[in-house]
Amino acid sequence: MNRQRKHLEVSHVESDSEFNGEESAWNRQSVSQVCYQALPLCSRFFPYVALLQSLVLVASGSFWLHFPPTSSRIEQFLSILAKCCESPWTSQALTHAVRQENLQGVRSPPPPSGSSSPRLTCSQCSTLDSGTDRPLIKRSTAPPSPCPSTLSCNSTMSYLSLGSEVSVCPPKALAMVNRSRQVMNLDKSDGEQARALFERVRKFRSHCESSVVIYKVYLTQTISKLLLAVLILSYTVPFLSSLSFNHICHLEDDTFVGYATFECIHVLSSLMHKLLLAYLTLLGLFGLLNFYTLSWIFHSSLQHYSFHKKEKKSESLRDVPDLTNDLAFLMHILDQYNPLLAQRLSVFLSPVSENRLLEESFERRWGEEKLRAMTNVDADGCSRLQLVALPRLPSAVFTLTQLRVLKLEFIADARFTAQMHNMTSLRELHFYHCSPSVDSRALAVLQERLEVLQLTFTQPSQIPNWVFSLHSLRELHLSGRLNSEGGVGRGWALGSLRRLGNLRVLVIRGLLQRIPAELCEVAGSLLTLEIHNEGTRLLVLTGLKRMVHLTELQLQDCQLERLPSALLALTSLRTLNLQHNNLRTLEELLSLVDLRHLSCLKLAYNHVLALPNSVGVLRGLEILDLSTNQLKSLPPALFTLRRLRRLLLAGNLLVELSSEVKALQMLTELDLSGNRLETLPSDLFSSCLQLQVLNVARNSLGSLPCGIAALSRLCRLDLRSNSLDELPAELGCCLGLCGGGLLVENWLFLSLPPHVRDFLSQSYTTSGTRAEARSRPESDSFPYFSPTQWRFSSAPESQI
Repeated sequence: MNRQRKHLEVSHVESDSEFNGEESAWNRQSVSQVCYQALPLCSRFFPYVALLQSLVLVASGSFWLHFPPTSSRIEQFLSILAKCCESPWTSQALTHAVRQENLQGVRSPPPPSGSSSPRLTCSQCSTLDSGTDRPLIKRSTAPPSPCPSTLSCNSTMSYLSLGSEVSVCPPKALAMVNRSRQVMNLDKSDGEQARALFERVRKFRSHCESSVVIYKVYLTQTISKLLLAVLILSYTVPFLSSLSFNHICHLEDDTFVGYATFECIHVLSSLMHKLLLAYLTLLGLFGLLNFYTLSWIFHSSLQHYSFHKKEKKSESLRDVPDLTNDLAFLMHILDQYNPLLAQRLSVFLSPVSENRLLEESFERRWGEEKLRAMTNVDADGCSRLQLVALPRLPSAVFTLTQLRVLKLEFIADARFTAQMHNMTSLRELHFYHCSPSVDSRALAVLQERLEVLQLTFTQPSQIPNWVFSLHSLRELHLSGRLNSEGGVGRGWALGSLRRLGNLRVLVIRGLLQRIPAELCEVAGSLLTLEIHNEGTRLLVLTGLKRMVHLTELQLQDCQLERLPSALLALTSLRTLNLQHNNLRTLEELLSLVDLRHLSCLKLAYNHVLALPNSVGVLRGLEILDLSTNQLKSLPPALFTLRRLRRLLLAGNLLVELSSEVKALQMLTELDLSGNRLETLPSDLFSSCLQLQVLNVARNSLGSLPCGIAALSRLCRLDLRSNSLDELPAELGCCLGLCGGGLLVENWLFLSLPPHVRDFLSQSYTTSGTRAEARSRPESDSFPYFSPTQWRFSSAPESQI
């Protein structure tokens, strides 16, 4: 029997034989099954293999986005990037950068005409992001500004095109550059959000730069994708010849069909051929893309990102530090996507941008209104302002035209600019542990106006050099660890004080061992010299001999044991203060006979055992302070000082007061508190009629002599802590004691007659208060208290 070959399709088999319906369906199914089993395995399962390969490639391509150590960093990076693009500070910082670059372009000379470098016209200086489908960028509805110097504050993203250079704008635009200095001011919430974003970027940077996980995972992923593509192509291409959708199948049993051989064609054969070619083409392109990516990774240094090496970057990015490791790799990836996004992120990587934000927030907080509210006005009408522990000096300080005294304490960055010419009333500056910097124009203002300067420092090197060029300075106070070796002795050896030609007062608080020879450079103008040596012994005082014009000299806490011989040359001296020393003898007082102008001698807080008769040579003395010594008696020569007005002898060992005190008829203040007196001479009240202050507290007085009513000028009397049993009623005749001038225990005060108590307890009238205020003298040992304070202070003592 001749067997014939017929063309059949797998999905439909035609037969010329006539069968009934059921037999035809069964035969068709049998032929299709036989033909499907006859297909080669590669042809039969190729669609499933291609689908599986595609899934593997997709999984390997997005592995780094789902791997926990890398996905968390990438998500955080994208979140920070979105916040950077949305922040108003980004717009402000880029606008400021554009303005600075434009000004630099205006100041720089124009390039030669033959230059082929691209330039921007003024109308092209500002560009907005041309991308319309960037997910991280919000476009502003405001139209672009015609010039970068006039960028709109409403524009959220305004910046220079990174592919061009700034050109010189026309004169009108230059005028707008000079006039438009207003920058978009952030409100408080935006400023806090920007500061928080700076901190977040800083933490993210430190976290990413500590490892290279993302880089390694991306490199491994790229290599694996390339190997997969090569592997798939290596076993797919050889099977191309065996892939066929048109084949011959033979039936073993042709009883029912009538044919033994069939030529079967797949119903989607043409489509499958096209899909096979497209799949292989895409797979080849996928491999080439991964090969290019791998070559880019190895050719570029992706673990280091520098804004300085970017030729097309703006000048505003030059201060951004270099990035390393994972953050550098992410920045390279971001540059491949959109370089403009890297510029926005760089705003929060720039230390200059952060400093500008802090400065603006600081200036907003310390505005002119707040500084004026902090300004105090003393009794003399002098306005004073004190600023403590600020990071910098507020610029609003320079708008305080009425400020006379400015005190700065612990100011980290105190800069005085040319705006100081607005402070027309400034005459006094105090610097406490801060080293201010002064530019040339501000220095000219200080040289012309400043009269008083106080400096407190730790090391002499902290004294600014410009201090010694203030030729109008009249008072200079230096407080710190000055010493003869590393401080005044060496630091001023170049004669820096020579320019202080108008210096009148010099106060030094340090650890000097000698009088610096450099002080002689201002000996011609210096009138007052104060040295507080903080317990360090002052050994060499020969430098005082050249300061012949001194009228006041204070040597406190210098551990002096005798009166310096250098005092003989100070013939113009009026006040000599040697308090807080170790003086034990005053035999050298005789050598002070040539100091004819000496009117004030303060020797308190020493160890003087006896006052010599040579004190009588000081005929011009008006104030003598010998408080807190060890005097047991007073020489008769003391009472020959007819001009003596204040005699302070508190805290000694005096047992009696000589009646010769009556010779001191000009005496206005006598302090005998803290001694061992049992009686007072009656001549004290009958002769010293000018006495206004009498302090005999903490003695052993049993009674007061008669005649105290003669002291009509007496306005302060301290009788506390004595052995008095009663008070004389004649105290009511001392009109100055009215209203609190008498300080005594409450129970002792009640011993007075009622009308005297009422008189002494009554308050001053308005006119009387003013008159008494003028008549009450200043007293170091007897401070003034109000009547209420007198009574409160006496109540506890009465209980004792």
